[in-house]
Amino acid sequence: MAELHRKPCRIWLLLLLLAPVTLLAETPQIRIGVLSHRGDEATLRNWSPTADYLTRVVPEYRFLIVPLDFREIDPAVRSGSVDFLLANPGIYVNMEVRYRISRIVTLNNLINNEESNLFGGVIFTRADHDDINSLEDLRGKTLMAVDKTSLGGFQMAWKELEKIGINPYRDTAALHFGGTHDAVVQAVQRGEADVGMVRTGILETMVEDGETVAEKFTVLGQKQDDMHLFSHSTQLYPEWPFSKLQHTPAPLARRVAIALLQMSPLEPAAQWGEYAGWTTPLEYQPVHELLQDLHLPPYDRPERFTLTDAIEKYWYWLLITGLFLLFMLIMTSWVVRLNRALKKSKSMLERQHNLILDSVADGIYGVDLQGNATFINKAVTEITGWQTTDLIGANQHQLLHHTRPDGNPNPGNECPVYLTFREGKPRYVEEDLFWKKDGSSIPVEYSSTPIRSEQGDIVGSVVVFRDISAKKQAAEADRQYQTELAHVARLSTMGEMASGMAHELNQPLTAIATSADACMRLLESGNPPTNRIMDVLETISAQARRAGGIIQQLRQFVRKEEPRHTLVQINQLIEEVLVLLEPEIRKAGIRVVRDLDPDIPLVRAQHIQIDQVILNLTRNAIEAMMETEWNQRTLTLRTCCAGGNAVITSVEDTGPGADKELLDKIFDPFVTSKPRGMGLGLSISMAIINAHNGNLYYDARRHKGAIFRFTLPVSETTNEH
Repeated sequence: MAELHRKPCRIWLLLLLLAPVTLLAETPQIRIGVLSHRGDEATLRNWSPTADYLTRVVPEYRFLIVPLDFREIDPAVRSGSVDFLLANPGIYVNMEVRYRISRIVTLNNLINNEESNLFGGVIFTRADHDDINSLEDLRGKTLMAVDKTSLGGFQMAWKELEKIGINPYRDTAALHFGGTHDAVVQAVQRGEADVGMVRTGILETMVEDGETVAEKFTVLGQKQDDMHLFSHSTQLYPEWPFSKLQHTPAPLARRVAIALLQMSPLEPAAQWGEYAGWTTPLEYQPVHELLQDLHLPPYDRPERFTLTDAIEKYWYWLLITGLFLLFMLIMTSWVVRLNRALKKSKSMLERQHNLILDSVADGIYGVDLQGNATFINKAVTEITGWQTTDLIGANQHQLLHHTRPDGNPNPGNECPVYLTFREGKPRYVEEDLFWKKDGSSIPVEYSSTPIRSEQGDIVGSVVVFRDISAKKQAAEADRQYQTELAHVARLSTMGEMASGMAHELNQPLTAIATSADACMRLLESGNPPTNRIMDVLETISAQARRAGGIIQQLRQFVRKEEPRHTLVQINQLIEEVLVLLEPEIRKAGIRVVRDLDPDIPLVRAQHIQIDQVILNLTRNAIEAMMETEWNQRTLTLRTCCAGGNAVITSVEDTGPGADKELLDKIFDPFVTSKPRGMGLGLSISMAIINAHNGNLYYDARRHKGAIFRFTLPVSETTNEH
């Protein structure tokens, strides 16, 4: 065996083994299974002489050695393919419990020329591992053992580690199994593992065989025992037992036991096996206790435990349990009363919840993942006419939201309420239609918010909506008020411009009257000149068209326009306004500069309202320049396209500019710097531009004069046009 220390004299042993052994072909074979913990070759070399010895002593049988690794032993014993078994005590205990094998002798090892039938485990590391000096240092290290079922090569060491609170499976960086003792030693020697576990005698044997050097290793947790001279880190346990299987005849087992007990230490078989013979079977209860402590087979399953055993062993726990049950009974009755109170409180909370929901003027209802209504408040029935029985459990989209404002069906997959719980995002819809039970529709604004369970999963959505009919009516009234206000402002502007417009109309009318008188005198002459009369008539026609244009422009500007948007050309609107303002411009001596982009697109707007904005801004510019020197008065009107998305119109003057104190509130109603101004022009202009989704602002970048700009968006229809 690999555990032994002394080597036989090879020449003398060979001479003895050459003695002839007569075996008949029909001699029954007896198979001895041996744990091959150092490899099959070493097992056959060490134990075949023992089989030959038994064949010689018991000549009726031929004994053969069958090397078995750790995983082959159980199938071999279960199937009965071997008749005897030589294995470590841990495996023997398992086979004894499972298959009722029985030990007949125990191996007597030879340790430093002294017989020993005890062995232990060795936990070792390389001597150059300065960070590993004790068993406590094994936490977080890499371990290698022989096999899970190896008593000396793993299980003994495991018990020692358990004593100091280290579990080799959980508290180490890794636990590997090498399969053989030699493989474990070589792995530690190569640095593939930090710590190794083998049975006693392995290190010394490999040193003697020249396979390693003793100084390379340090034994951890080494114990002192005068009866066991080899290094060991664990408690000592009885050596390997030689056991018979249940099917093995008892007489044969007795003869084999006697032959082994009578074997002399000088027997060649003992010399080749490197042991000192055999002794009567020892007590293996310590091995049972080790396996029980580690909960290893065959003690990995709980034993049968009777009620009497439980009472005798755990009477105080039973007393505590009884007291605990009494306490739990009291607590249960208290919990029952508390549960009743909680149910009552829950009922009250639900009533309060319903009262709160019903007290809200907005409609509130819940929807599950199928789109069915789960709850509604009182306002829903009052607003829509649908009753609770109509809505609860019914598809809300099919009842409330089935048709769009244009009369087309509203697809359910586009419904914002459905999209809310599908995408998990809240939504707010500023204006939509809900349908009442009587088939009429109401304009509503609503929000839809996802409802989540305690686990965070979306289970539906809650909708809060409001009837905005009154709001829309108020908005329409406000729009009409703004229109009336703008109309009044236009009339007021025309009143302010009346004297200039009268003078402008007086000139063409005077020219018409004068030309008509001249034409009459020419006709009264005996021979009227035709060419001369034609020139006079052309003058009359031109002046009449001029006066008619001014009157038409005035009529268009002061009339009430229908709230209808049409495609208009901003440059054309500017020219129309300049016609109305020509008397004031000429009277004030203002030079007009037109910087109008001819390629700007049409915009969709109300013609008269944009006329009014341009007129207000231009008249403000004219009035602002009245304090400027006569030769420095310049009015600049510009138009340009802002990236194809909007048209920008600028009204620039060379006046003193806006008062800095009024800049923050220049567009507020009734704010003006004019002595007789009402302060409504810019406020009305801002309202008109905002209603057209545009922007009106004062450009303060200029140091002299003032610049007012307004933008009007270019719609897709305008671009197509």
